[in-house]
Amino acid sequence: MEKRSNPQQVAEFMSNLDHPLKPEIEAVRQIILEAHPQLQEHIKWNAPSFQDQAEDRVTFNLRGKDYFLLIFHCGAKVKERAAGEGTLITDTTGLLEWAAPDRATVKLKNMDDVLSKKDKLIQVIDQWLKVN
Repeated sequence: MEKRSNPQQVAEFMSNLDHPLKPEIEAVRQIILEAHPQLQEHIKWNAPSFQDQAEDRVTFNLRGKDYFLLIFHCGAKVKERAAGEGTLITDTTGLLEWAAPDRATVKLKNMDDVLSKKDKLIQVIDQWLKVN
């Protein structure tokens, strides 16, 4: 069997995706890809994920039916950080919910939510990529 490229994997995944918020998921994918064309998209954790320099940075979590999450993480190789350093970035947008100092999520509920958070989402991704 021929191995599919990452864009082919994502296209096939999205084509087959059965999720009530599929249009919103597509919209967020486009926001990320347009703002950060250097990112490589593939499938991780049964959802689209975006890599920078072969390290996953932002991954969808599609388990909810009335919302979905964007997970901000630092890839497989977690960098050493000094104790008490606080969160990885200073989130001036208020979008991030911190799960750990180097892992956060953004919850999106509907198209109005996606559109109202678009600029802040781009800002958070910019910051996240700069420190990673």
